[in-house]
Amino acid sequence: MSFVTPDQPRRATDARGAGARPPGRAGPPRRVPAAPSAHSGRSHAPLAVAALVAAGGAAVTAWLPVALALWLFQLSEDAGSLLDAARAGAAGWLLGHGVPLATASGPLGLAPLAVTALVVWRLTRAGVHASRAIGARASRSPGRMLAAAAAVGIAYGLLGALAAMLVGAGGLSVSPVRAGLTLVTVGTLAAGVGAARTTGVSGVFAEQVPVPLREGVRAGTVAALVLLGAGAAVAGLAVATGGGDAADLIGAYRTGVAGQAGITLVSLAYAPNVSVWSASYLLGPGFAVGTDTAVRTSEVSVGPLPAVPFFAGLPSGPVAGLGAVTVLALPVLVGMAAGWLLARRLLRLSSAEGAPLSWRRLLVPAALAGPVAGLLLGAAAKASGGPLGAGRLAEVGPVGWQVALAALLVTGAGALLGAAGTRWLTRDAT
Repeated sequence: MSFVTPDQPRRATDARGAGARPPGRAGPPRRVPAAPSAHSGRSHAPLAVAALVAAGGAAVTAWLPVALALWLFQLSEDAGSLLDAARAGAAGWLLGHGVPLATASGPLGLAPLAVTALVVWRLTRAGVHASRAIGARASRSPGRMLAAAAAVGIAYGLLGALAAMLVGAGGLSVSPVRAGLTLVTVGTLAAGVGAARTTGVSGVFAEQVPVPLREGVRAGTVAALVLLGAGAAVAGLAVATGGGDAADLIGAYRTGVAGQAGITLVSLAYAPNVSVWSASYLLGPGFAVGTDTAVRTSEVSVGPLPAVPFFAGLPSGPVAGLGAVTVLALPVLVGMAAGWLLARRLLRLSSAEGAPLSWRRLLVPAALAGPVAGLLLGAAAKASGGPLGAGRLAEVGPVGWQVALAALLVTGAGALLGAAGTRWLTRDAT
């Protein structure tokens, strides 16, 4: 037992530790040292360095598969040197961006969309990496997002100009200026998507978009993707049915296993193009495989074709009877499915809000689905075509505006029917 004299007051102690202020006594608040931040002291890379590294990584990872496939393809002609493979890979890489090549047989502008998809994906990731490297992650700053995207695009364009010079030294004619400008545009747009997601600007923008427009874009995108999937399924079935002809075309090159593998890989690079052509066929406008040719449900007129395996799946004649009804009904059914999904989503949202789904709230986004699907499929049709040389093969692929108009009308009508039918059938529940 201890005693404290009046002139020696004992310090109040409690469970919080010695030195705590006694209850009721006023005084300035005690400062608590801040916890160290996870980002404190972290230095960020300069924008130019981050953009150059990200763009270079995207370019190399997209170029390597193309160079490997074309090197294997060159083995069929006993011209498989590494330098030739590097130049051929650069040419195919540029072609995947939509940069035309001038050859001895005429212009080559049919872009392999599989390479295009790989390029866009790698550039999107480059935008993500560049934004993180400069410390712009979750900054929600449009300025930093645009800076990262533009820097990646400029660096990527410089690499494209260098690749054009490399290709030009091997005999092909490619404009370095056009290649640079094209790759700057593609690189900036694709990297901007990744930078917008990383910085959070895409979320800010999405919050400002009206709900009907957002739902209409979603429904139209779904319809376009499903139609492309249906086109891929139909094209795959056609090629499989004509598998013997495709095998004969590959065997006509009289090469070894490596060369046949290269031919197969080159054909697979154009598989997305064939899927878009097949979707155009389902929609009605069809596509061309040369000047004054047409491949559509009501007409098939083609001439001599190059020895390319995927041409073995071309239809031999117009579709009649039940097959024609199925082909014509499929795009409408896809639109109706998109409208059904849209209605089900809006019904769930209205149920969560405790309010009935109005016809205006439903039909406005359903009507927007058609134009969105038309724009997407028209752009895909435009990108999937191009010349395969001079003369008869100067026109290959569908006509973009025709596909866009057909998709707008067919999927738009189907989406309205599907949405309205779903709303009418569930009117009692709402």
